[in-house]
Amino acid sequence: MKLPRLFLLLGLLALLGGCASSTPRMAEVRAFAAQAPKLNAYHELTERYRTTYQREQPFLSAEADAREAELDARRRQACDDFVKLQYGVQAYMQTLGVLAGDQEYDLRDQIKTVSGGIKAWPDSGIEERHVNAFANLTRLLARAIAAPAQERAVNQVMREAEQPMQQLLDAMGTLLRLYDKSSDNEERIVIGMLESEIPFLDPKRDRLLTALAKSQQQNKLAEYRLIGLRQTQARNNLAAIEQSHRALLEQIPQH
Repeated sequence: MKLPRLFLLLGLLALLGGCASSTPRMAEVRAFAAQAPKLNAYHELTERYRTTYQREQPFLSAEADAREAELDARRRQACDDFVKLQYGVQAYMQTLGVLAGDQEYDLRDQIKTVSGGIKAWPDSGIEERHVNAFANLTRLLARAIAAPAQERAVNQVMREAEQPMQQLLDAMGTLLRLYDKSSDNEERIVIGMLESEIPFLDPKRDRLLTALAKSQQQNKLAEYRLIGLRQTQARNNLAAIEQSHRALLEQIPQH
């Protein structure tokens, strides 16, 4: 490529990037993209849900253990798709940031990560509408990543992604409620077993065992309190992202 043509091309790219990044609205889009790490709380809770059986197993009866072991494999497989929901939403947010002039992200790996799609998990609340929304969003991102950085491209992507994004946020909210319910059930199993067994220990003969059991009980109670706070934080983060996205959509000029 001759130098004059190269300089012209670079100048055009810079101009497009400048058009995207110079307006207050594009600054708001970049601020929205910067909220993507807030979804890491959802990721942590998904991984905790994945390992539910490992924590419950020492406290389960033989009958309950057989039932939970059967559920464990399905839960682990489902969590692979549950995590993809987060990756898809984050990739969308960061794609908007790039189109708005933010050069921080390299989206190729993220697009590749979510390209395989997900499947429905009706028992967990993930339905075909969520599966279709995920597929639509990933197709949109694959196309948008090649678009020039300009405000018009941002607006077009947001218009097309409005429904899929809403569906995926809905799916993640549904799963957070599932994780919360699962954690409450786990707490009942673990604390219930400790509360029912500790009174039968002989304080003199089983002094060490009693001390260890009571310590475990206190540690578990503290753990579940912290998980409850993390659940609240994850829900609040999801709500903040949804609110910010809705506000940006309302600013798009109507034609």
